[in-house]
Amino acid sequence: MAGKNLVGKILEAHGIISMPPSGDPIALPIDQTLTQDATGTMAYLQFEALGVPRVCTKRSVSYVDHNTFQSGSQNSDDHRFLQSFAAKYGITFSGPGHGICHQVHLERFAVPGETLLGSDSHTATAGGIGMLAIGAGGLDVAMAMAGEPFRLRSPEVVLIELEGVLSPWVTAKDIILELLRRVSVQGGVGRVFEYGGPGVATLSVPERGTIANMGAETGATTSIFPSDEVTLSFMKSQERETDFRPLAADPDASYAEAITMDLAELEPLVAQPHMPDLVRPVREMTGLKLDQVAIGSCTNASYKDLATVAAILKGRVVHPRTSLVISPGSRQVLAALAKTGGLTDMIAAGARILECACGPCIGIGQSPPSDGVSLRTFNRNFKGRSGTLSAKLYLCSPEVAAVSALKGELTDPRTFGEAIKVAMPKVFPAMDHLFLKPPEHPEAAEVVRGKNIKPLPRSQAMSETLQGEVLLRLGDDVTTDDILPGGAHIMSLRSNIPAISECVFSHCAQGFAKEAADKGGGFIVAGRNYGQGSSREHAALAPMFLGIRGVIALSFARIHRANLINSGILPMQFLRPEDLEHVQPCDRLTMEGVASALKEGETTLSVLNETQGRMFEVGIDLDEKEREFVLAGGRLNHFRLGRS
Repeated sequence: MAGKNLVGKILEAHGIISMPPSGDPIALPIDQTLTQDATGTMAYLQFEALGVPRVCTKRSVSYVDHNTFQSGSQNSDDHRFLQSFAAKYGITFSGPGHGICHQVHLERFAVPGETLLGSDSHTATAGGIGMLAIGAGGLDVAMAMAGEPFRLRSPEVVLIELEGVLSPWVTAKDIILELLRRVSVQGGVGRVFEYGGPGVATLSVPERGTIANMGAETGATTSIFPSDEVTLSFMKSQERETDFRPLAADPDASYAEAITMDLAELEPLVAQPHMPDLVRPVREMTGLKLDQVAIGSCTNASYKDLATVAAILKGRVVHPRTSLVISPGSRQVLAALAKTGGLTDMIAAGARILECACGPCIGIGQSPPSDGVSLRTFNRNFKGRSGTLSAKLYLCSPEVAAVSALKGELTDPRTFGEAIKVAMPKVFPAMDHLFLKPPEHPEAAEVVRGKNIKPLPRSQAMSETLQGEVLLRLGDDVTTDDILPGGAHIMSLRSNIPAISECVFSHCAQGFAKEAADKGGGFIVAGRNYGQGSSREHAALAPMFLGIRGVIALSFARIHRANLINSGILPMQFLRPEDLEHVQPCDRLTMEGVASALKEGETTLSVLNETQGRMFEVGIDLDEKEREFVLAGGRLNHFRLGRS
């Protein structure tokens, strides 16, 4: 009998003795949860609707790191709601400016071998410390806080075998960009990437976190590294060594596939607009003039990242045509930079130091100029994500970004001279006094609601007949940023579904919301990988509010598919790709016997295109519980029915 891989060992420790075949449902017990404010407000409203008096996890943390720009009262009101809700229900609260959830969680709360569910797609960052950390929609996280297991489809486990050692100026960011170049933004769907091989020992926990973080861009369920001596060293620096436990795959562990990467063969890489898998060597693109360089985000804002940037900038000045903005990942990182002098070096070089928050990564502040070129150490470069629809976003390592900021153009850092090596503090400042821990007796706590917080929208139970027009026909790799854009204004409406629904597809199909409302809903049709990117369940909740009852696509991204089901929207797949070509905007579609087909476990459904006068078949790829959720009009309705 073959040995177990890392994923199998964690599953076994959580009561799943043998890993089910790929695609079969798993009910995974959850030890920890995290939310961020852009998704957390809705998640907590959903948790409240469950009627559970206190969270049931070992630890749940509410972070405020997205909507920290306070223009008007909406965000401030939401922050007050989140803080009061945390006190009422037993949740640790990390307030605005304290840091980005994934960076802070890695520093202070992540535990090897435990499970973490977060209402953010980059929750997988904690895989860098040996945690099985998965991003999900807010309702799934609410259910986990209520003690329910997380339902997912059993993924394939793929081994990424790292060999050799990185060359000078080549980084962990280049490892994950290389993987994206090889497998694409669709190549991780239904998979977990498990890292092994001798090259793993050469990477620090923050470097492993960078790789695990951007595994989300492949569509992977998550990514995970072993917990070893490197992990122990990191946890000692956080004075959390009591949380350490070793975790390694068995030597004879089996995998669905193995991908070998020789670290010595890699070079500095850059992802081009508008997808993180459009990767080329930096040397092939040198000379690209830069309007902006942005360093930070949950991907590359660790102390090691920013201390390296500070050393590159020391005694030098940013090029006058380029704006350099830097957002540290946490107050811990900022305090350590201040203590070692790195912060002074950044300021003297002309960098603009931003709050410890997501900021520019999600289009909240520091948007580039019209048609501007922005080089970023972030994880996503989708069109319009920066807040400037015409901007071109490139992704790279902090080393490439810092050297390029000095030159004012994309520059291969290997031309800069000897590679920078930074000394790591033996112990980092904990900053734990800034967390608000829940009171032992929360009975007196009162949840404070601002006027922007609206009641949860309710979906209707699935009907026998679905009928309506094709409101929108889209191509491949549609992102949740396309469905519901970010930016300061739209994200301030996250707790107000009626208001935010007016922004659905506002960047790529202006007037969509009004058309959907006027026509009483309808269908969305798309190509492969529909709904990739952010975990924002608002990209399902808002279309549901507009009357969308079904989406037909060639394939779906994992989290968005789950969010559609949780919202009572039926995800359907074209069985023949050529059928997509025969469906056009404004075509009227009719499906009969839908509720019966779901109840009886049918796997296909006939669709009549009344406008074209033709029939085609779509697949219904749902397990028994997912069918129940859709039939009830969403998972929350299903839960309420079960308690009535």
